[in-house]
Amino acid sequence: MKRHWSLRILWFAALIAGPFTLPPATEAQTLKLAVITESSTHWPVYVAQAKGMFEKEGLTVQMTITGSSKKQIEAMNKGEFDIGHSAAANVISAVEQGSDFIIVMALNLPAYSIVTAPTIVSFEDLKGKVLAVDSARTGYALLLKKILAQKGLKEGDYTLKEVGGTTQRIEAVKSGAAVAALINQPSDLELFAQGYKSLGNTSDYFPHFQGSVAATKRSWAAGNADILMRYVRAYVAASDWLLDRKNREEAIEILLRSVKRIDRAQASATYESGLSRVFIRKAAVNTDGLRQVIEMFWEAEGLRPPLPSPEKYVDLSYYAKAVGQR
Repeated sequence: MKRHWSLRILWFAALIAGPFTLPPATEAQTLKLAVITESSTHWPVYVAQAKGMFEKEGLTVQMTITGSSKKQIEAMNKGEFDIGHSAAANVISAVEQGSDFIIVMALNLPAYSIVTAPTIVSFEDLKGKVLAVDSARTGYALLLKKILAQKGLKEGDYTLKEVGGTTQRIEAVKSGAAVAALINQPSDLELFAQGYKSLGNTSDYFPHFQGSVAATKRSWAAGNADILMRYVRAYVAASDWLLDRKNREEAIEILLRSVKRIDRAQASATYESGLSRVFIRKAAVNTDGLRQVIEMFWEAEGLRPPLPSPEKYVDLSYYAKAVGQR
């Protein structure tokens, strides 16, 4: 009898409370990502967006193209973006100028073609000419200067013109404002098809050089550790998916939808190049490669030794927790 009355009481209480509803789902956290240009180097981001990997981690990633590393770093310093994908040298330079940035994971190795006008067929032909770069003192301009030095060209033998990201560098070469620039795939393939030449690839000269990295402010990371780790986890998952050859055709479709002005043949060639010499498995930072960047930056700036260790610019604690390393 008591059980009968208990059921009636519960039924009456439910009637008063109204229909039962589930608590609202947690809203996705928005993460603001700054990149310099539209490029295949962001392929894992495109994959994570297309395959719902960010969504699975409860994230909405807003990717903004800044057009140049200077604009990107300035905006990140102001707190306009949470994370930036940029050349490791850009982050090192910013830290040395007072920014509290940290590298939280690696993205890729630099595999930029040294694309030249049809009239340029050797490094010697670059003497007295203008070369287009993003920023003359940071990024891959340092790598380009190092390669030119190996080929016997001193800094006074040529002029570096700062124009911005890949799109701007392509325009500079096409318009004749510059005779050479570092261009990555698939944009370099498009230029080669139009008769432009190549003096090799940066990966031919520096195969272990640390290229692009994901960086953020130490203060933002400390206050948003959970969001940062979810981003790292989604990116690594997307990278794993991209590097699995069984996903090759779908990955190419994603790139074709994400990057303008490329065809299937170019996307296919870019995939093969990416697997062989661009993308870093598990987005793991190579400290030896980062040390090369530090040495090159120190030399370019004429700074005195001792050189700082990579740990000055890196905090891998978030990465380790995100991917299950302790």
